[in-house]
Amino acid sequence: MPQINLLPWREELRKERQKVFMFSVVGAIAAAGLLVGAVNMVFSNMIDHQRDRNRLLNQEISKLNESIKGIEGIERQKQRLIARMQVIEELQQSRPEIVHLFDELTRTVPDGVHLNRVTQSGRSVKLNGVAQSSTRVSSYMRNVNDSDWLGNPDLDKIETVDRGQRRERFNFTLDASQLVQNNEDGEIGQ
Repeated sequence: MPQINLLPWREELRKERQKVFMFSVVGAIAAAGLLVGAVNMVFSNMIDHQRDRNRLLNQEISKLNESIKGIEGIERQKQRLIARMQVIEELQQSRPEIVHLFDELTRTVPDGVHLNRVTQSGRSVKLNGVAQSSTRVSSYMRNVNDSDWLGNPDLDKIETVDRGQRRERFNFTLDASQLVQNNEDGEIGQ
């Protein structure tokens, strides 16, 4: 005999399928929520880790900036010390030059010429003096020009001073250059 099922099986099947679908949707939503939460945690951890690294890098950069400031201070101090050393070396090298200059001044002054004042500024020497005649001044200029330590004489001024019944005298101002002896080459320079 044939069996007829009069129960609403289609409806039960539909309800069963709806249940499975709802469980699937809820499971998918839950899985998506878990996945979003996990991805959020991973990215949060990565951001926190990068922030920690940035903070560490900023601390190291500030330490390096302080070190650079210290090094710059040391460089400035080094430059000052080098400048001082150069000045000391120049003074050491020029120490005997003044002796030679005074020695040369006494050698070049001819009879009848007297120096009243000698002024030096760098390598320039200004000589103020009195001579008995203008020819003695020109003789003095030749002596300065032939000197090993003085050169380039330039007569700035010469004045005749009348002393009454006595002879005239000549006040003069002479500019000259102090020459530098180069011991290594034997050359003379200014």
